[in-house]
Formats: sequence, structure tokens, C-alpha cells
Amino acid sequence: MQWKRHITGVAFSIVFVVSYFTNKFVLSVLKFTYPTLFQGWQTFIGAVLLLLSGKFGWVEMSRINRSAALSWLPGSLLFVGKIYAGSRALSRIDIPIFFTLQNSSHVVSYIILKVFHREKTQWLKLISICLMLLSAINLPLHDLQFDYSGYLWAVGHLLCVGAYRVFQVHYKSSNLSDLEQQCINYLFSVLLLAIAAHPTGDLTGAMEFPSLQSHTFHCGCCASALLGFLLLLATVKLKSGLSLEHFGVWIFLSKITAMFLSPFIFYMDINTPSLICVVISHVGEALLVYSHRDSQL
Repeated sequence: MQWKRHITGVAFSIVFVVSYFTNKFVLSVLKFTYPTLFQGWQTFIGAVLLLLSGKFGWVEMSRINRSAALSWLPGSLLFVGKIYAGSRALSRIDIPIFFTLQNSSHVVSYIILKVFHREKTQWLKLISICLMLLSAINLPLHDLQFDYSGYLWAVGHLLCVGAYRVFQVHYKSSNLSDLEQQCINYLFSVLLLAIAAHPTGDLTGAMEFPSLQSHTFHCGCCASALLGFLLLLATVKLKSGLSLEHFGVWIFLSKITAMFLSPFIFYMDINTPSLICVVISHVGEALLVYSHRDSQL
């Protein structure tokens, strides 16, 4: 049984890394920086595949009633915020920098839990939060490729990620599974991003995109949508069979793998102080994962 969990974890890591690399390629190399269309496409394909999978019995999904869907809408709004802002940020900053800033979402989650849920503080968790926060604060001071807009979108992304994490954990209704929550997220995202495509100028800009007829662009978009759906299935599968600590370990290992391989795939110009910030942030993340073990003892 243990080897099956390892296989699931390895499959999750592979899909995680390839998914991020594919998105980065489309956003930064091909420079398709129209997130309402790019994310709208991904969520549309994700919704279609998820609904078909549920209909054919490939995944377990119940019929979602209207009241449950409406009560989940704040989470869906945060989901749209995190994928939109994340797409904007990833198009402008390198993957190691992106993950380092994304780690600060745990700071946001910690503050929300502390203020609204009066969560007790573990010293190890507090230390990890401080390490991630200090790394994120110092990173823009040393980043040779500092992009103000990219960092601003990254802040919006981490705020939404942190708030979404808390909402998902403390959501009161037990009627929705992870897949049902994601189905609502997908459908709401498609609707909202489609409405926003014209006012944001993305629709007009995409018509003038140089690689619009390129097979490479078409393959990249198709791969990104399919990988996003596979990552959802791998995440749900891994999460259902592991403790919070072990699930966090696989996410951590996947991010480390992506950061290690990214310089071989994409151009990066990173100096020693920036690298130290990246390392310290992920040491903080490792401590946070370990603190989950202590909380379960």
C-alpha cells in the first residue's frame, strides 16, 4: 500500500512541474499575457472534463444544490483572484521568485486565523512564518530582474491564496467535496473571465497576438489546460490518501524540483542574495510542514 502512495506522489510531482513549466512557456516565452483568455480557456476545459468525468463515473461527484453553490461563491471569487493574479505574476517573474513570494500566503493565512479564529500559536510555526515573510520582504531589494508590476500581481496572488486556504479549511458546509468545490470554481471562473475579457482589453490584444496561428502556441494552450485538470485529479488523489504533513512534503518536493530544473529550461539572472532569500523561504516552508507533524502528535 505504501508504494502506491509513493507512485501517486511521484505522479503528482511530475504533473506539477510540467504544468508550471508549460504555463511559464506560454506566458513568458510566447508572451501570451492575456489572463482572462488563458485562464478562461483552462477553467473551461477543466469544467468540461470534470463534468464529463463525473457523468461517466470516473470521479465521485454528487449533484450540487443551489444553496451549497451560492455559499461557496466567496471561495470561487478568491479562486479567480489567485489564478488571474498568479498568471500575471508568473508571466513577469521567474519560477523560484514566484514560489518564494507565494510562500508568504502562509503569512496571510496565519494572520486571518489568528485574528478571526483565535488559533493557538506553535513556536515552530511562528518561526517558519517569520522566515517566509522576511525572505519575501528582502527579495525585491536584491532581485536583479525586479519587475514592479510582477511583484504587485504576486502580492495580489498570495493574498488570494492565503485567504482561499483559510476559507476552504473553515468552510462550514460538509456537503461539498474537493472536486465539487473545484467544479463551482471552474464554472464561476469561466463566467467571470468571459465577462472581463473585453473590458480588460485582452480580447482585442489577443487578436493581434503574433503567434495566434502557431502550432506551438496551440499545443501549449492545449497542454496547459489538460495538465491543469490532471493536476487537480492528482492533488485530490494524493490529499485523500495522506496526512496533512505528508501531503505538504510532496508539494514541497515538487516545488524544489521545479525550482532546481527551471534554470535549465528558462533564462534566469539570479544573484547570491536573491538565492539566499529563496533558500530561507523554503527552509521556512519545510519547518511549517514539520510543524504539522507536531500538531498531530
